[in-house]
Amino acid sequence: MSGLKPDPPAADHFREFYTQILHFLRKRTDNTSDAADMTQDVFTQWLGYQDRGKIEQPRAFLFQMARNLLRDHWRRQQVRHAAHGEHSESEAEPLSDDRDDPMVAALRLQRLEQLKRVVAELSPRRREALMLHRFEGLSQAQIAERMGISVSMVEKHIAQALLHCKQHLQRDSGKEQTQ
Repeated sequence: MSGLKPDPPAADHFREFYTQILHFLRKRTDNTSDAADMTQDVFTQWLGYQDRGKIEQPRAFLFQMARNLLRDHWRRQQVRHAAHGEHSESEAEPLSDDRDDPMVAALRLQRLEQLKRVVAELSPRRREALMLHRFEGLSQAQIAERMGISVSMVEKHIAQALLHCKQHLQRDSGKEQTQ
């Protein structure tokens, strides 16, 4: 059973695949944490696949697994939206906010795109800490355990990430007002 020893070149190879698949899924989902979860699922399935040693093109195989998970994700999203839409239509109360205003929707979408760009500028570790805290609702202790770092380091990552976002969003808002 000498095959159980770590193979550093193979590990590097799969880290590259992980990064590529994560990027692929991030571009196709509206939620970074969903993309990270699906990427994790791809590699969990890969590790559970009995005949993986016989696969000639592991990258293509992994991407096909990612596409399948993405398709399942989209189907679940459609079911959720359909169920939510039926519920909303059954309520006879008119909406009193600006949700139907195209200008408000366009501004909201523009702000979301700005936020995506600013978050993408963060280092991977800061981005991960911020996403785990803000979007998955994990405590700093849970994040520290998941990332394998100290709680103090998590605090620093989150604080720096929030500061970066605040400064860059204010900067971008200032540019829009002067244009």
